[in-house]
Amino acid sequence: MPAAPPTALSSAEASCPVTAVVDLVGGKWKIPILWQLGQGTLRFGELRRALPGVSEKMLAQQLGQLTGAGLVARTAFAEVPPRVEYALTPLGRSLAPALDALATWGATHLDGVWRSPGV
Repeated sequence: MPAAPPTALSSAEASCPVTAVVDLVGGKWKIPILWQLGQGTLRFGELRRALPGVSEKMLAQQLGQLTGAGLVARTAFAEVPPRVEYALTPLGRSLAPALDALATWGATHLDGVWRSPGV
């Protein structure tokens, strides 16, 4: 099933691309999910273990939103037991420089005060 088309941008998003990006990847778990998937393809359980504290419901919801936005691809295999893998799409991979910059900034300026699980 193809990703849903993006919704129309609000006037704030249209005038500020940062606002549009924050709306797309904002929230507690989306950036850590993208960061983990930037390391490679993961199954749901692997991703959940890599993100301590995320509930199964929240992870499924966030993955659904990222998939709908075209940043994450979901591949289901017709196997018993069922297997589903998640990976970044080319659009999702294009966020890597921004995520790397955030990680570098955090390592430089946060000095261990706060670290997100899995990052």
